[in-house]
Amino acid sequence: MKFILSFAGVLVAILLYVRLVPSAPINPVLPVGPQKEVNGHNSDVPPGGDGDSTTTEEEPGEGPSTSVPAARPGQTYGAAITPEGAVLMSALPTALGTRDSAQLKLTGKAQAVCQAKGCWMTLPTADGKPMRVRFRDYAFFVPKDLSGHNVVVSGWAHRSTVPKADLQHYAKDAGKSSQEIAAITQDEQQLTFMADGVLVQD
Repeated sequence: MKFILSFAGVLVAILLYVRLVPSAPINPVLPVGPQKEVNGHNSDVPPGGDGDSTTTEEEPGEGPSTSVPAARPGQTYGAAITPEGAVLMSALPTALGTRDSAQLKLTGKAQAVCQAKGCWMTLPTADGKPMRVRFRDYAFFVPKDLSGHNVVVSGWAHRSTVPKADLQHYAKDAGKSSQEIAAITQDEQQLTFMADGVLVQD
């Protein structure tokens, strides 16, 4: 009888302990619930890659620091490159030929630059149209004051269709007015460039 009473007392003590003493979480380090990824300044814009702009692009996570120092000659961004073997932008149609894409090193004068982060820039083609230069995997940005500087870019040139939504987004990044953005009403065939590295020449 004493044994049964002792066993019952121990059992009651265990149940009270379990009920009254809070247990520690299984893993207090991991957050609970669905996690929302923090994207760049436009969650509708994908990481770099093959440069095909037929789909909306998305900038991943925080990316590199957005405070890129002012442009200065000799500065490189991304992979270290040299001007040797670079083709003038005016010769791009000949260098690309009938191909949809080609790995090239080009030199030209930077025009528009993304004023949100420096996550893209444009170089003028032979016919005066802008060729948008993006940076592979958003691994680096360029200075927002790069416009007017001669640069060398190394990477892949592509012929692609840029959706209207992307064109409007780029116009907003470039500081265009709401009227200018609203005037963009259709997709556009463009030359685009996915750069691995950028060198400021002057």
